[in-house]
Amino acid sequence: MHQPHRTSQTVPFYRNVRVLAGLAQVAFALGVVALSWLLVSTMLGNLQKQGIPISFAFLPQPAGFGISEGLPFHPAQSYLTAFGVGVVNTLRAAVAGIILATLLGIGIGVARLSRNWLLERLATLYVETFRNVPLLLWLVFTYAAIRDTLPRLREGPALLWGTVLMSNRGMALAWPQTSATYDAFRPWLLAGLGVGLGVWAWMTYTARRREAKSPRRALGCGLAMGLVLCTSGFVWTWMTAQLPPETRVEAETSTVFLDRNRNGSRDDDEPPLAGVRVSIAAPQSTISALTLEDGTFMLPYDTSHPPAFKLSTMPPIVWSLPRIQSFNYRGGVVLSPEFAALLFGLVVYTASFIAEIVRAGILAVPTGQREAAQALGLSDRQIFVLVIFPQALRVIIPPLINQYLNLTKNSSLAIAVGYPDLFSIGLTINNQTGQAIPFVVMIMVTYLSMSLLTSWVLNMLNQRLALKTR
Repeated sequence: MHQPHRTSQTVPFYRNVRVLAGLAQVAFALGVVALSWLLVSTMLGNLQKQGIPISFAFLPQPAGFGISEGLPFHPAQSYLTAFGVGVVNTLRAAVAGIILATLLGIGIGVARLSRNWLLERLATLYVETFRNVPLLLWLVFTYAAIRDTLPRLREGPALLWGTVLMSNRGMALAWPQTSATYDAFRPWLLAGLGVGLGVWAWMTYTARRREAKSPRRALGCGLAMGLVLCTSGFVWTWMTAQLPPETRVEAETSTVFLDRNRNGSRDDDEPPLAGVRVSIAAPQSTISALTLEDGTFMLPYDTSHPPAFKLSTMPPIVWSLPRIQSFNYRGGVVLSPEFAALLFGLVVYTASFIAEIVRAGILAVPTGQREAAQALGLSDRQIFVLVIFPQALRVIIPPLINQYLNLTKNSSLAIAVGYPDLFSIGLTINNQTGQAIPFVVMIMVTYLSMSLLTSWVLNMLNQRLALKTR
């Protein structure tokens, strides 16, 4: 049978869809590059006219300002050190806020599905109230409430047997503190950590070589071995460790320190000793106190005629109880009004969104899962913990990542309540140096690094919890 003759025609390039798509992308890329070059060249030209060079040479220079909260900082230290203190303060607020907002959000989200009418209505009221009011208003309101409504320092309440002190100066909480014997305990702690990780890694490796799933008991065995070793080292250090022979007490300043040159007085290079029990004889009994991080203690005695001090060791880690000394809190951990207002605002605001994510994740679990668990005779608590919530996590975690990122970035509103976070300290550096561009670049890179790290960790967790299908 005769076949019709087909002629091949080449499509012109100006009518080829692939060529046109490629040319459009090239044109768009060139446009972006040209626009970027225009903006950068204009910025550099304006800065050059004003005599402001773009340089990071100011970072090693002395900052010349103090930071009210965070790591110890002196105005003579560099701008880079001040920026690092701001980063730590931001991480402090972000990490604490993420943990507390997650716990509160889960509780409110579960309460939204409660069969108790009053509990469900209260949870709904919380969500609708806190998520529909701007975060900045909550920060300002909380800060004003702490400053204006709480009592003064010496009139504030002492809660939970003196472990919590509250006033308009903030909140002081009892907190673990390392003692003078901690250095002797540190090798035990590192050994326990190493043994625990080694046991977990070995059990996981052997299970995979047998082509079996990673045993659930591997993590438990590793934790148990590490805990046993650390506990043994803790008790052994407590029972056997001694204070260094050059330990002395400076009665004028109530400070315990290491008298390395043995001249009887404390020099600038001689470190204080924290966590040392100092006792003196009283008319009726013996009174004692624990030294703080700076080696100071608080006991009533006449500095002109100091008594005989008795020094004794304590466990490697002790509880530091807060107390009022002079015009502020000493001991424990102190949450300033600024930090408390920032943390409270971030937690209650973000928790309202997390609650709705948790509620949606629980509702996404098929009803048949609950019915099957009930048929097996499981209680309501067992059904939720073992069946419903593990499956809901697969739906909860992806949107939860966005809320964690939002909380971290929203911490930049700390400037509204005077908390020295990353943005606040960076703005002070910019005002003193005039280096706006390097300041913005440093802020952007820092927040980008925090966000990418948070996203990477939670995405790894999400992959492990994802449903495996063929």
